[in-house]
Amino acid sequence: MSRPARTTTLRGAAQPLPRMGLGLAALGRPGYITLGHRDEFAAGRSVAAMETQSHAVLDAAWRLGIRYFDAARSYGKAEQFLGSWLSTREIDPDAVVVASKWGYRYVAQWQVDADQHEVKEHSLAMLRQQWQESHALLGDQLDLYQIHSATFESGVLANGAVLDGLARLKSEQGVRLGLSLSGPDQAALLRVAMGIEREGGRLFDGVQATWNLLEPSVGAALAEAHAVGMTVIVKEALANGRLTAGNDSPRFATQKARLQRVADRLGTTLDGLALAAVLAQPWADVVLSGATTDAQLVSNWAAFDVVWDDDAAATLAELAESPPHYWAYRSALPWH
Repeated sequence: MSRPARTTTLRGAAQPLPRMGLGLAALGRPGYITLGHRDEFAAGRSVAAMETQSHAVLDAAWRLGIRYFDAARSYGKAEQFLGSWLSTREIDPDAVVVASKWGYRYVAQWQVDADQHEVKEHSLAMLRQQWQESHALLGDQLDLYQIHSATFESGVLANGAVLDGLARLKSEQGVRLGLSLSGPDQAALLRVAMGIEREGGRLFDGVQATWNLLEPSVGAALAEAHAVGMTVIVKEALANGRLTAGNDSPRFATQKARLQRVADRLGTTLDGLALAAVLAQPWADVVLSGATTDAQLVSNWAAFDVVWDDDAAATLAELAESPPHYWAYRSALPWH
């Protein structure tokens, strides 16, 4: 029985950082697939209102001690909101780690009910364009630049021109490189990425993957990545809201009851329990909160106070779904 370690030492960081970071996927655009997203913007979803709310949540994160911030070109105006916050708060670049991603374009035109929200393209031209766009908004505070949702289908890890382009960014701009993963092939794709080298060393410095109580299948591969020195960032620890009190689906009632029993025994909330499960993994360097309000963020942060034990691990292991089932369900989630 133990509480999770609160800090981690990331390569390239000036000092140890808290193991919880803030992801801006739901803060940078008016529509997202997280359950309850439609109810979380009391001041409205204009660009100005969402920038104000993003800054408020970033302020709350800073007060708690969060120093890792994750954005992407496809997260609407997330990079713009993050960049303006870093500038107006005069954040010391050495005090934070800023990550972003390339490979998707946001095309929803700030509409929640758009027919399409993002378009994927893992080409060299897209890399060059989106690097310039990200760098213009985040400048030299951009520490980790990641392929967004690398897959076998996109062929990005077999595209020599793209890999060479990434290597040039790494050597000329001093940025570290990573990749985010999605889908049932996360583990296989990560093992391919671990073997890619340029200029006598591993090309990728970090990996961002989905691991949660419903989809833990990539765990062994993440442990391997951590063991060879890659930074491991965990996203979707709450399974897009499925592992929170807001999930009222009758189809999930039995699983939710199991989660609640363990949460009650450990004196925490459902979100605190789900995040504690990730923090209990020794290979997890950073776990991302996707909070869109101060209250959500404070509740997420309380995961550090959970005393995780073997009984919790064994009881909750039974929640795991098959990867194909999990990812099929996720792909069907509506944008709110």
